[in-house]
Amino acid sequence: MSAFRTLLRADGEGAGWEPVADGESGAAVFRSADGSRYAKCVPADQAAALEAERDRVSWLGTQDVPGPRVLDWRVGAAGAGLVTSAVRGIPADRAPASMLRAAWEPIADAVRRLHELPPERCPFTRGLGDMFSLARDVVARGAVNPDFLPREQRHTPGAELLARLVPYVGQRLAQEAAQTVVCHGDLCLPNIILDPDTPAVAGFIDLGRLGRADPYADLALLFATAREMWGDDERRSQAAEEAFAARYGMALDRDRERFYLHLDPLTWG
Repeated sequence: MSAFRTLLRADGEGAGWEPVADGESGAAVFRSADGSRYAKCVPADQAAALEAERDRVSWLGTQDVPGPRVLDWRVGAAGAGLVTSAVRGIPADRAPASMLRAAWEPIADAVRRLHELPPERCPFTRGLGDMFSLARDVVARGAVNPDFLPREQRHTPGAELLARLVPYVGQRLAQEAAQTVVCHGDLCLPNIILDPDTPAVAGFIDLGRLGRADPYADLALLFATAREMWGDDERRSQAAEEAFAARYGMALDRDRERFYLHLDPLTWG
């Protein structure tokens, strides 16, 4: 932690940063004392990945989609640091259920606007080929985190989970080619910030996986995390997802959704 602080000491401001949380794979996250900025710091061997995240944040900031803005990029012996503006509001997973219900249609609108960005102008990919290669690497290293898996899969070997998906890859690749969109890449409720005074979406955060992909790479995660907020009321969850689909302008494909829901946890490790 102290090594990372050296990246933030430009102009004597190092003491003004407060640790917020530890990120994946040794990353550390800090918030400025006034709450206006966040800094993500990584060891030197992960600087390239953080640089790629910086480029995604910068690009999305030019697309009229709400989110953070890149304020600074710092590299030193301790690693790399990305400083971005804060998106003011409440993460959707921390909002009361009543607020999430009020924001559900605005969330659908915001996701649709993101997905309607011209994919040919997006320089980043998050396609199925990339996801599956990443999953193969994570599984081969025995690095699957069981906490990320659906409860019923947590005692199943990662290789078996991946093998179950292989027969469907050809079909999913064809669907992706026919309906490629600009995806967030990790569209779970914590990465959607809500305006506390209105039901509007204040912005999307954690953009390190943004890129061209099948829309279900986003929707599967969004629906899964929203179900945790709706509780055990299956009818409410189904009604909410159908309302989202109607607002978004699509017919739900549950098989396609399930495929991405089961693939995504295998790509983290």
